[in-house]
Amino acid sequence: MKLLLSVLKRTRKAAVCASRQRCLSSCARGGLILLRDEALIVGSSPELVQRLCSQVEVRTGFITEEEEGALLRELEPGLKKKRYEFDHWDDAIHGYRETERVRWEAACEEVLNRVRSVAFPAGSPLLGPVHILDLDKTGYIKAHVDSVKFCGNTIAGLSLLSDSIMRLVKQDAASEWLDLLLPRRSLYILRDEARYNFTHEILKDEESVFNGQRVPRLRRISVICRNVPD
Repeated sequence: MKLLLSVLKRTRKAAVCASRQRCLSSCARGGLILLRDEALIVGSSPELVQRLCSQVEVRTGFITEEEEGALLRELEPGLKKKRYEFDHWDDAIHGYRETERVRWEAACEEVLNRVRSVAFPAGSPLLGPVHILDLDKTGYIKAHVDSVKFCGNTIAGLSLLSDSIMRLVKQDAASEWLDLLLPRRSLYILRDEARYNFTHEILKDEESVFNGQRVPRLRRISVICRNVPD
């Protein structure tokens, strides 16, 4: 009996270790320590996090490595023809290339349809072109609020190639803020108050720290969908 229990204990321990190793290997490819989705948002107070929990989402592993590869194969040829810019028309972005895309191959269109189905209400009219923003490793997005002339109440973006930190700060109360950990291949969604009343930014590599943990920022491509303004 003692021998049987010993064997079972060793078997159970080996299974746990193997499972843990698979998780760690998966996370290492994404560059992050394993975290639950609810741990991907921290803020200046628990009350603020709770208040905005229905308006700010981060969905990890929203696309697969294969789907990320399909998006990159479609985007890279056009992006490589552009130079990284270090001056933006409204001074919101530094070190970037950008484009818009209307037509996609079937595999990419399927991914975008999945984004639209989870991020936007059924029947909500969406902006036709999808916005592509390619941020150099040294680039960053400054704090800003997307113009109400060009964007409705919801913004949804896929993060390709790199993990990053998005920071939201209340426009009339800088002491109120949220930090969002955006793992590679995740989807973020901003709605309503989080979209209108809070600035959002992508932190520089040297500032990229989430809840005390360093999160290296490499080149990052975001694929952004928006709905039409009212």
